[in-house]
Amino acid sequence: MPNVKLHHNGELYEQEVAANSNLVVLAGIKKFPHLKYGCGMGKCTKCMVTVLAGGEALAEPNWKENKMLGDKLNNGCRLACQLYISDDIEIRQE
Repeated sequence: MPNVKLHHNGELYEQEVAANSNLVVLAGIKKFPHLKYGCGMGKCTKCMVTVLAGGEALAEPNWKENKMLGDKLNNGCRLACQLYISDDIEIRQE
């Protein structure tokens, strides 16, 4: 099971999740607390995170991420609602 480290508001939250989990879905059903999110469909960017480690195991940004994040993708930003976690990852959300 992948291990997710989330840095949020100066705190570190660490949790194992089932393979191929979507963190926004888990947050929505109260299984991954502390992650901010909004629409869950890649339209609002409220779930934007910065990937600190483990990004190489993620799929390439899709068209929604390219449209909504643009140049922020170059700085490691991703939309959590568009990510499926299959390996350990460390992320930060402001």
